[in-house]
Amino acid sequence: MLEVRVLSPVAKVFPDYAPQPCTPRFCGLRNEVISFQLAFRSAEPLNPDKPYLRLEIDSPVKARIHARRVKYLPVRFPQMPNVDDNYLRLGRPGLYPDALTEIPPHGIRAFPTSWESLWIDFEPDGMDAGEYPAALRLIDEATEQVVGEAEVSLRVLNAFLPRQTLIHTKWFHSDCLATYYGVEIFSEEYWRITENFVRCAVRHGINTILTPIHTPPLDTRVGSYRPTVQLVDVVRENGGYRFGFDRLRRWVDMCKRCGVEYYEIAHLFSQWGAKYAPQICLTTEHGFERLFGWDTEALGEEYTGFVRAYLPAVLAEMKALGVDDKCIFHISDEPSREHLEGYLAAKAVVGPILKGYKIIDALSDASFYDSGAVEHPVPATNHIEPFLERRVPGLWTYYCIGQGKDVSNLFFAMPGARTRVLGAQLYKFEIEGFLQWGFNFYYSQGSDYPINPWLDTDCDGFTPAGDAYQVYPSPGGQPVESMRLMLVDQALQDLRAMQLLESLSDRETVLRLIDEDVPPIRFASYPHEDAWVLGLRERINREIEKRI
Repeated sequence: MLEVRVLSPVAKVFPDYAPQPCTPRFCGLRNEVISFQLAFRSAEPLNPDKPYLRLEIDSPVKARIHARRVKYLPVRFPQMPNVDDNYLRLGRPGLYPDALTEIPPHGIRAFPTSWESLWIDFEPDGMDAGEYPAALRLIDEATEQVVGEAEVSLRVLNAFLPRQTLIHTKWFHSDCLATYYGVEIFSEEYWRITENFVRCAVRHGINTILTPIHTPPLDTRVGSYRPTVQLVDVVRENGGYRFGFDRLRRWVDMCKRCGVEYYEIAHLFSQWGAKYAPQICLTTEHGFERLFGWDTEALGEEYTGFVRAYLPAVLAEMKALGVDDKCIFHISDEPSREHLEGYLAAKAVVGPILKGYKIIDALSDASFYDSGAVEHPVPATNHIEPFLERRVPGLWTYYCIGQGKDVSNLFFAMPGARTRVLGAQLYKFEIEGFLQWGFNFYYSQGSDYPINPWLDTDCDGFTPAGDAYQVYPSPGGQPVESMRLMLVDQALQDLRAMQLLESLSDRETVLRLIDEDVPPIRFASYPHEDAWVLGLRERINREIEKRI
């Protein structure tokens, strides 16, 4: 027989200790994904000749229930030094749950010394409101006997989440896909795989895609170059330049097909200070030939003259494609105070051309905002307070490798509740946009060499495990979702549920529910208990139900 426990979606199951069960009742709206987990362990070894189990689901909504196996991944770098104590397993290396893989045809295994878990999604997809039972049974393939079972209640409220208004980007790296799968960039296989991953991103609330009009100058060691994914053809002609847009048009068509709303244009200057031009290549009969790069001064006449021809042509093309009003631009990623003068000079080159367009950059020094260098700053969550004090309109925020103390993030070793609390924070502080750098980054630090994300969860020591990607590449060019991706998705559902309640009542009602019986939450201070983040959503649901 099996030990079986129903768990919440924020729980993380480890092989070597028993997870805490939860009340097997789950609730959501008619157009959201309602998730929970089923953990199990065998009391004795299974039949060695046929050691597999199959899952059977008995429910009137069986067709809308999808179960996946939670796969353990090796974690050797769970956290940065000198962080807080709100980490799982005290931040020790080991096996951590994350990848959500399809249950294989031969079934799943249970072990007497190890807990396993299934991630289960129920998608009402607009169906009638009501309460629907579901019986989950694990069948021993050797004996055809039920060896473990659980019953859950799935309740659908008669309301719909509103459209997501948060602008949400996780940087999309198509060169990583081409490298991992060994396909030629811009081949038909490249386009097929890229579209699969873009669809996955959009399905999880990522409505903004990093668009490589030229190869993005990101996470590249000085003097080296990432594979060229430049969408715009650049040809020398009559002492100037001619531009071709066939690949950009195909990219935009793909994004429209997938439901992308915003196009985040590749940074126009190098990372960390706008000192150099990005990698931009000429298109020749022999392929790409580097035109600009690390040897090109950002403010030199050669590059600034190019930009004054390049950017207007790109804008005209995006306008012709009907998406220019959905374009977001960058100068340079993560400049520091010592880069302010150079950043201002770089912006002076492109600012007149981009007048009226949103220009954003990840930075954490408020002097960039105070000086007028950046109208739309994107501070890290652990540096956001000065920007909140200034009441920056339309404020964005982000987290990445450096946000491992006190604030929310999505590292493997962080509790699920710590990832999901982001939804309440985004609502409370009226955040317009959220950025995270790694939807699918599969290289080492500096993009020196590729890594296998199934085996190397920290990009060979570059980041705490889980920072660089939220999907795994599987055979056939299909993305495999992670628990962490689903937890952020749930945070966004929470945000939309709060916005719905506000529309049915008022903002003050929602804020009272968020801060009820706890010190007022901030980005760096919030209750750490699973019960709080789950209870908040329950309270939101109850208040919605009263008003529909």
